[in-house]
Amino acid sequence: MEQRSWAPLWAALGGDPALPERVRHIRRGGAAGLLPARLPVAELARSAVAVCALAAAEWAACRTGGAVPAVTVDDGAVATAFTSERHLRIDGRPASVFAPLSRFWRTGDGRLRTHANYPHHRARLLAALGVPGSAAGADGDGDGPVEAVAAELAHRRAEEVEELVCGAGGLAVAVRTPGQWAAHPQGAAVAGLPLVGHGRLDGAPPPPAPPGGDGGPRVLDLTRVIAGPVATRTLALLGADVLRIDAPHLPESADAHADTGFGKRSAPLDLGSPFGRRTFEELLAAADVVVTGYRPGALDRFGLAAGELAARRPGLVVAELSAWGGAGTGPWGGRRGFDSLVQAASGIAVAEAGPDGVPGVLPAQALDHGTGYLLAAAVLRSLTDRRRYGGTHRVRLSLARTAHWLLHELPERTPGSESGPGPADAPGGHDPAPWLAGTGSPLGRLRHALPPVEYEGGPRTWARPPGLPGADEPVWR
Repeated sequence: MEQRSWAPLWAALGGDPALPERVRHIRRGGAAGLLPARLPVAELARSAVAVCALAAAEWAACRTGGAVPAVTVDDGAVATAFTSERHLRIDGRPASVFAPLSRFWRTGDGRLRTHANYPHHRARLLAALGVPGSAAGADGDGDGPVEAVAAELAHRRAEEVEELVCGAGGLAVAVRTPGQWAAHPQGAAVAGLPLVGHGRLDGAPPPPAPPGGDGGPRVLDLTRVIAGPVATRTLALLGADVLRIDAPHLPESADAHADTGFGKRSAPLDLGSPFGRRTFEELLAAADVVVTGYRPGALDRFGLAAGELAARRPGLVVAELSAWGGAGTGPWGGRRGFDSLVQAASGIAVAEAGPDGVPGVLPAQALDHGTGYLLAAAVLRSLTDRRRYGGTHRVRLSLARTAHWLLHELPERTPGSESGPGPADAPGGHDPAPWLAGTGSPLGRLRHALPPVEYEGGPRTWARPPGLPGADEPVWR
């Protein structure tokens, strides 16, 4: 496997420079149709999985004291995993992905992208635009007043709406070209970040050997939607005890949980209550990793900023995921965001536009999935370094920085490669069947993508299917 895309990333993570030679790249299922795009999406996907799988193999060797096993990166498995939500079936039913108000819109001066999958984001969008939530929708399914929103946006400026909706706590971005994003203060700030922020906060001693053998790290998962849950789903595959914590009042997509909840347990916990805070502190006292993916700063009032966590639990690995770079990074660093919005703002939607100029999308939510595997890789490398040398570790990633990697740093696609314009399900393209499996679960019979992280002697699927959201107790196994 050519290493020019990911070997420098492995080095930036502090990995042994000899280990990339342990990675073997294979193509099965046909080269054509694998994540087809104008941008090098397939290269992003295989690079993210390669560093994650190598970090997993290194961590396995660290736990057992053996040699680092050989790693396989299979393009078919990678492409299937990066579109896992599209392949998911729950008792034969496909998963719901985007709500009617999550889409591109024409404005008076260009295009706008909105995200309104959650009821509270939908309500904020409509309130900011002055559109009644009960307005009749062109979609006819009662889920969104599409015609009313379209009429309202037709005479407005995209950047004006962007600020208006954001100020109301909603989600909207103007569609920009790559050049416009590079000139934007947020684009410039993100470009100055490392792809994966990774370092030690202190010199805490290495953790003691677990009594009775290594049962795997304990991971507190405070993430939502795709990128963070993909990372923690990967850690669960590799033997971590992952406990997802959700606020009881926040809605979550049952379909998203079915896709990314494999291997984990899920518990509701109100951190604003005395019981919730006390329970969380008990969990933190025995945790190895905390992963956060909420809007930057949203959890600080609960004492969950990296420095405060490190002070209370020396030796912890703190992993922080954001959309736009994190608090203190440019004017948008603390804003909410999702993959689709970052694609639109960063210039990806314009780069993938069709001949008619209509903004395009990547063949997968590749910023989410790619950032998720990079996040898991950084956590695994931190766990390995912590066991060897000690320290409290901090990991930081953002969807916007992954977008910059795709647009400006990955090798350009070469003619005849497996990427190229066209629909992901084009005839004669990628057949995902070899990388899909059926599993019974409390949610129903699931057809799902198998994990792409593969090394010799490693697990090929998760030890448990996803359970019902919030059905578990907030305790460690």
